[in-house]
Amino acid sequence: MSIFNYKQRNNIILVSIIVLGCFLVYALSGLFSSILGAIVLFTIFRPVFLYLTHKKHWNKSLVALLIIFGSLIVIVIPFLSLSILVINKIGSINRDTFPIQEWVQKVDGFAASHLGQPKLAETSLSKLGGYITELFPSIISSAVSIILTLLGLYFLLYFMLVQMKEFEAGLLKYAPFREQHALKFATELRNSTYSNVLGQGIIAITQGALLTMGFYAVGIPDAVFWGVIGCFISFLPVVGAPTLCIPASIILFATDHTVKGVLLLVYGLLFIGNIDNVLRMMINKRIGNTHPIISVIGVFIGLPLFGILGLVFGPLLLSYFLLLLEIYETNRLAADRLERIRTGTDI
Repeated sequence: MSIFNYKQRNNIILVSIIVLGCFLVYALSGLFSSILGAIVLFTIFRPVFLYLTHKKHWNKSLVALLIIFGSLIVIVIPFLSLSILVINKIGSINRDTFPIQEWVQKVDGFAASHLGQPKLAETSLSKLGGYITELFPSIISSAVSIILTLLGLYFLLYFMLVQMKEFEAGLLKYAPFREQHALKFATELRNSTYSNVLGQGIIAITQGALLTMGFYAVGIPDAVFWGVIGCFISFLPVVGAPTLCIPASIILFATDHTVKGVLLLVYGLLFIGNIDNVLRMMINKRIGNTHPIISVIGVFIGLPLFGILGLVFGPLLLSYFLLLLEIYETNRLAADRLERIRTGTDI
């Protein structure tokens, strides 16, 4: 016969669950990006899956595989192709396509006569080269990590879609809040995901396209390449795609194209720099009201944790955290009111 009573056994089991859960969370920390990515893609493609399986009566496994391949074609392959384009262009940056040495000499001459810094461009380029040299090993290791993350992500996504009913029922059963709050969390999760992922993606593509057109109009070589760079850095807080217009304008000033330099600077800082505010307002109005501060702080949070994936996951994590705080506050106020009613102190 056991020496523990019913309550003691339950407490021991609860402590064991917590301890083992902590070990499992620690052991699965390497898969956290895959888990979060699977949740994001599940949220985005859930309406498509329901439409094809419930309305069109397609096979669940077939639809899940189509969604996986479709996301690879639409999201992963273009991203990898653009990354390869950028790396190849960086590798050939000293060739005739980019007259770097000529630009450096002219910018140094302009800086010496107007700013009193004769080695400005040369020093900046040397520092940039050292940074890129240090960055290449991390790019290679990140490529391997991203491949492993994608394998885990799509493995999880397949079963989340195929067993959607059981998956959502399990989430609802073990959610630490009431059903209406769980449904609210699901709605806000969808809105935050659409706003941060799809919204920021639309803004990045728009700013990159506008930057390409601006560079092409003033005669900057390889405007498409710089537009791709603009797409990438538009995810970064404070920096953004318009900042590329500043060094480009300096080069135009140094090469005696003052009017083009002024036009590009105004076009970049005023038009490209503000188009994201207009698009973000439209996206938030149609999808979900995500404050720009959440996006900025979220990127700072996500980059150290997830690397380049943190550009997307950081704002999402911060949005989910704030949503949980809101639900907690609602539950606490409801619990306080019930306690006052029970004790007869509610007026």
